[in-house]
Amino acid sequence: MLCTLLGILTTGLAGALVGVTMEMHDSLTWVDHSSQVLRSANRVVSTLREAESGQRGFILTQNPEFAESVERALGSARREAATLARLTADNPTQNTRARQIETLVGERIAILQASARLTGNGSFVAARDFVATGRGLMLMQLVDGKIGDLVLDERDLAATRMDKVERLLRVILWLAAVGTPLTLLFLVMMARSLIRRIRQPAGAMIEVMGQLGAGERKARITGDMGSSEFSQLAQGYNAMADELELALADQVKAHDNLEAANDALSHNAQTLRERGEVIEILGGMAHRMQAARTDEELAAIIRVFVPRVLPHIPGALYVHNNSRNLLVATATWGGLELAQGNFAPEECWALRRGQSHFVDEPGSDIVCPHVGSQTDHYHCEPLLAGGEVIGVLYLKGTIDTENRFRLAVLSENIASALVNHRLQRGLREQTIRDPLTGLFNRRYLEETLSLEIARASRSGAPLSLVMCDVDHFKRFNDEFGHDAGDQVLQTVAAELRRRFRDGDVVCRFGGEEFVIIAPATDATVLQARVEEVREAISLVTVRQGGRTLGSVTMSFGVATWSDGMDREGAMLVKTADAALYAAKRNGRNRVVVDATALAA
Repeated sequence: MLCTLLGILTTGLAGALVGVTMEMHDSLTWVDHSSQVLRSANRVVSTLREAESGQRGFILTQNPEFAESVERALGSARREAATLARLTADNPTQNTRARQIETLVGERIAILQASARLTGNGSFVAARDFVATGRGLMLMQLVDGKIGDLVLDERDLAATRMDKVERLLRVILWLAAVGTPLTLLFLVMMARSLIRRIRQPAGAMIEVMGQLGAGERKARITGDMGSSEFSQLAQGYNAMADELELALADQVKAHDNLEAANDALSHNAQTLRERGEVIEILGGMAHRMQAARTDEELAAIIRVFVPRVLPHIPGALYVHNNSRNLLVATATWGGLELAQGNFAPEECWALRRGQSHFVDEPGSDIVCPHVGSQTDHYHCEPLLAGGEVIGVLYLKGTIDTENRFRLAVLSENIASALVNHRLQRGLREQTIRDPLTGLFNRRYLEETLSLEIARASRSGAPLSLVMCDVDHFKRFNDEFGHDAGDQVLQTVAAELRRRFRDGDVVCRFGGEEFVIIAPATDATVLQARVEEVREAISLVTVRQGGRTLGSVTMSFGVATWSDGMDREGAMLVKTADAALYAAKRNGRNRVVVDATALAA
């Protein structure tokens, strides 16, 4: 009977244990189900955050590597949202939230895809403006809120189910404790063994839970749990802890990505500010260069502004001469000492190739002959305008990436200014030059004479004027025609231009008459010089085509300005003309100096 009682007791105890175990198995299944729900919810957020980070990085840095992962992340987010809705089908409240989350995720994905289409078309500014509306941020906040509510409730469900497991464990312990005194010693030993097998994994789980609650994210249930249920529970718990750790890691990673994107944005903003300052400087430089009237003014502007655009980089500007057979140094800055002031175009590889040429270190590339012995590092930038090379910028130094932008816009501005300056100078030359002889015309004479008189009046330096004309000029027109007369004027003009000083201003007054303004020269000195010119012209034989027109002589009248004369120069011209008339009257081919000038 005892055996029967023991059998009944054992059977009842076994049946009770089986029932409790099955109930605990169901509870463990639901705990694992909660773990799956939490894992899917965390994946929804993490994949959506990954897509946001990739799209934001692409907008900020315009690096296509960021865009490659966006579509994959969006697909994962959509699948995880659908999975979450499927997993919560047994819980109407959670399933409602999951459906709402799926809808919000779909809206957020649509916004990200719209932004991706803008960036894919290269409309980064429009994409930033689109992001700046805040619609995406609001949707993400709604997603975070719904996910947070779902996670909190699911964790409560998981905790309730874990409590139920623990209660069932306590029931098992109670059943084992009551049945133990009534069973045989073998059953007692088996019961004690069973209790140890239960207490060990439960204790391990409780200990690990405590460690995780204390902040040890790496705490996991390890070792043999003694049963498949506890092993499954341990696996589910470990998987839940892994997902939690991954979620926290994703959060840290997203934070790091945001910081990196912010750093990149700050760097880009700084670069844009610096480029804006450079463009402002170049605008001031271009405005001044457009107003420059002489090559010296243009060179002064370049010397002032180029070091501000390219600081700490000395250099020089070379421009083609009129014959385009030489590059002439127009301006230097930064204390640069040039190996040679002028050089032929073929001595610069940048001009040969029509593109930048530079040497970063000795032996890295071919050295331009015009550079000289200092060949360790330099940069030659050709100045192009309308497909024409008009000069070159020579820079003594290495041009880094940011300075290449500055150099490009600087070169474009200088090239445009040089072309504009050349056109202005050409137009001015057309207005002040005599088209037949190439000498200055009467208009220029009148402007220059009044300026030189004002300068002489201030400084006290002498100012003299020579008026001359070709003797018997009408004979050439009558005998050989007007073309021959033009040839005579051109020959005489060339000789006058060659014989007088560079500082003297040689003009055609009209017809066969010429005027020479001689600053800082008195009549005595000028008379000797004019005599040399007169004699040289008398030795010239004029030729036209294949015929000889004969020799030419000229008569000269010299006068010097005095304080009693007007400031416009009319009296000075009249005095020189009277001296010229005297030379004509006294036999031509001679120099007559105004008596007043000689007396002074």
